Amino acid sequence: MKKRILALVLAGCMALSLAACGGDTSSASSASEETPTTSDATSEAATDENTGSTGTTDVAFVTDVGNIDDQSFNQYTWQGVQDFCSANGLNANYYRPTEDSDAARIEQVDNAVNDGAKAVVMAGYLFASTLEEVQSKYPDIAFLALDVSTDDMKSAAGASDDADVSEYVTSNTALITYKEEQAGYLAGYAAVADGYTDLGFLGGMAVPAVIRYGYGFVQGADAAANELGISDVNIKYWYSGTFEASDEIVTTMDGWYSTGTQVVFACGGQVGNSCAIAAETNGGKMIGVDVDQSNLGDFVVTSAMKALANSVNVALTDCMGNNWTWSEAYAGQQSVLGAAEDCVGLPMETSKFTNFTQEQYDALFSAIQSGELVVDDSFDQNVTPTVTAITVDYQG
Repeated sequence: MKKRILALVLAGCMALSLAACGGDTSSASSASEETPTTSDATSEAATDENTGSTGTTDVAFVTDVGNIDDQSFNQYTWQGVQDFCSANGLNANYYRPTEDSDAARIEQVDNAVNDGAKAVVMAGYLFASTLEEVQSKYPDIAFLALDVSTDDMKSAAGASDDADVSEYVTSNTALITYKEEQAGYLAGYAAVADGYTDLGFLGGMAVPAVIRYGYGFVQGADAAANELGISDVNIKYWYSGTFEASDEIVTTMDGWYSTGTQVVFACGGQVGNSCAIAAETNGGKMIGVDVDQSNLGDFVVTSAMKALANSVNVALTDCMGNNWTWSEAYAGQQSVLGAAEDCVGLPMETSKFTNFTQEQYDALFSAIQSGELVVDDSFDQNVTPTVTAITVDYQG
C-alpha cells in the first residue's frame, strides 16, 4: 500500500523529463533553476485552458506533454522565456497542445504566430516532426528547440544519418542540446567524494543523451576514487529499455537497494518515478536528472542538471540582437551547451552532501568550464568508458 500511495504522489508531482531524455545556472557553480513565476501578461491571459495568450505575443512557448508546472522541462523552459521577456520589456505567452500529437503541437504554433510571436520556443525531441513542418511554413519566425538534435530532425524527415543537415534544419531554426556527460561526471564525482561506494546507474532507453549521462557518471566516480585512493567503489549499470515507470523497474531497484546499493542515478524520464518508490521504501538515495528534483524528498542527494532557463536566455539574446533572426552561431544548426556556457551542473544549494563541499564543486566545475578537464562524450552503447579504480557491472 505504501508503494501505491507514493506512486500516486510521485505521478502527480514528478513529470520527469521524458521528452528530454528521449531525444538524441543562477551561477555557474550551482546551475540552480528558481521556481518560475507567472508574468502579468500571462496571468491576465490564462482564461483559455490551452493557451496563455493575451492576443499579443513577442515570444511564445509551446509546451510538451504536461503543463508549465510540471517541475521539469516545461516549467524551467517557460521560466527562461518569462525571465528573458521580463528583462527586455516583451510579452511572453505559453501555448499548451490539447493532446500529445504533432497536429496539436502544430496547431499551437499556428496560434502563437497568429498572435504575433517573433520567436517560438519548444523543448523535447517530440517537437522534431513539428519543427520539420513549421520552420518552412513560417520562414520569418525564429524557432528555438531545446533537446532536439540534428539527428532527431533527420529521423523525423526519414533521412539517412549522413544526409546534409541543411536540408532538414532551416536557417530560422536553432537547436540546442547539452553536454550531459559533464553533468553526469559532476554527479558521479560528487557521490564518491561524499562517501558513497555502492552506486547504480538506471538508464531508460540507450539513446545518446542517456548514454552520455551514464558514461560521464562512471568517469566522475572513477576520477574521485582515484584521487581518494580507494578501490571499493562499485556501480551497477542497467538500461530498462523504456522511459515509462513500471513494476519491473521498482522490483529491480528494490533488489539493488536491498543488496547494498546506496545511491542510484535515475536517468530516463519516468523511470525515475520507479526508482524514487524503491529508494523511499528501502531507505536508499537517488540522484535526479535534467532539473533539480530535490522537491521529491530527502532521498534525493543531488541532480545532474541542464540549465534550461539560462539556455533560453543565451539563445534568445542572440536572436533579438540580430533583429529576430539567428546569428551564424545558431542558424540552422545544433549548438551543444555545457559548463562553458553555464548550462549544466549540480544544484548545490539544495544538494544533501555531507562531505563534498561547495569549494570542491567550484574547483571541479571550473576545470571542466575552462577545458582543463575534458569528459569523454562517447555515446556508443557498445563502447564502455575506461575505468582504473572502480568496478562497473553492466547488466542486461
